[in-house]
Amino acid sequence: MNTLKIGLVSISDRASSGVYQDLGIPALEEWLGRALSSPHHTISRLIPDEQALIEATLKDLVDTEGCHLILTTGGTGPALRDVTPDATLAIADRVMPGFGEQMRQISLHYVPTAILSRQVGAIRKQCLILNLPGQPKSIKETLEGVKDEDGKVLVNGIFAAVPYCIQLLDGPYIETHAAIVASFRPKSAIKN
Repeated sequence: MNTLKIGLVSISDRASSGVYQDLGIPALEEWLGRALSSPHHTISRLIPDEQALIEATLKDLVDTEGCHLILTTGGTGPALRDVTPDATLAIADRVMPGFGEQMRQISLHYVPTAILSRQVGAIRKQCLILNLPGQPKSIKETLEGVKDEDGKVLVNGIFAAVPYCIQLLDGPYIETHAAIVASFRPKSAIKN
């Protein structure tokens, strides 16, 4: 079976220069470990907010490493150094606007400044690239969605659509732990 290969890219001038510890990659690794029931392998990169370097890193993870999914964290706001979405779009073959729309919809349940986010989803070759927020709490909320006190999903997280998207890109069949995030597929796409 084809193992899911996930690129994790934390984009931060300060974390990459050692001013403070990166929290994005550990948060993503922990969440993926809880959410995925399918085997997966991660490749991590911690880089500064430099558009050319972000573009080169994303290209390397797709073209050389063969990632099926790349999750970036950081650099998605309106500040001049926030260039993650610009780099993602520069190397993309196709844009997946629904991911960015859903991420902002989820975040607006928590903070009014979510409208300042420029997060995007895009495809390069057969890899889905998603720009996530920088804070671990926001990463979890974006991936899992908005839930009530009993854990019932009120607004779907973006990861609910990721397994089927990767399946449509001829990637590996991915299964999740429904208590964390239930993946959705049409009945005709479900393997028994």
